[in-house]
Amino acid sequence: MKPTPLAVTGIDTHAHIFRHDLPMVAGRRYSPAYDALVEDYLAHLKGSGLSHGVLIQPSFLGTDNSFMLEAVRCYPDQLRAVVVVDPQISDAELDRLEASGTVGVRLNLVGLALEDFSLPRWQQFFQKLARRRWSVEIQRGMEDMALIVPAILESGATVVIDHFGLPKGQIDPGNDKHGRFLSLLANEQVWIKLSATYRNNLTLEQASASLQVLVDACGGHDRFLWGSDWPHTQFEDQINYVSQFSIIEALLPTPAHRTQVLVNNPSKLFGFV
Repeated sequence: MKPTPLAVTGIDTHAHIFRHDLPMVAGRRYSPAYDALVEDYLAHLKGSGLSHGVLIQPSFLGTDNSFMLEAVRCYPDQLRAVVVVDPQISDAELDRLEASGTVGVRLNLVGLALEDFSLPRWQQFFQKLARRRWSVEIQRGMEDMALIVPAILESGATVVIDHFGLPKGQIDPGNDKHGRFLSLLANEQVWIKLSATYRNNLTLEQASASLQVLVDACGGHDRFLWGSDWPHTQFEDQINYVSQFSIIEALLPTPAHRTQVLVNNPSKLFGFV
């Protein structure tokens, strides 16, 4: 008899796993000196009353997604993967990744020169992802999002924006660059993660005010996700899983809104039953 699927009590949509002895890419901005293992991650989920998670390929491991995908294969009911790949990747390889639990591709653009994502090679890549109903996850400062997101949306792909959009402080609708970012949120293909307030120097009050601005721009809570950003790389000594979960509980005091962001939205976007 097929086992009963694990009930979805909450989904953490942004966490990383790795070993510090894995091969790492040249020119990386960070090198971990410890291991972040899937078993540790699952224990954090359980401790916070959560059931499922989405693992994000860390940039320092480049396009070798094998460690993360092995973890997803071990826990296929609980976990999904967002990978890093070369845009010239073949359809056959994308099919293999999909069969391994992949639901999206990440573009970590922090510190990189921006490319023209309207070029045919990028559009063809994004169209392949759109046909699979995968998302394109973007990490970049808020001031540049209007230079990136429209071209991706043209392909029909869904866009997920990391970490409040990395505003580096409270989101200000009066700031022209913030305003251009907020205008992108009218498009129902754009989702945003309420994660890593510490990477934006946001106090709880500033995060709450920023969230209200985002809710107004989105017209509700239907396209928000939450992520712990475990194991909080470069902030390991200051941040822990419990503190991050307590922030989303504080930001979403209404039970219906918490259920929307922690259960309904990520279940829909990432295909959790």
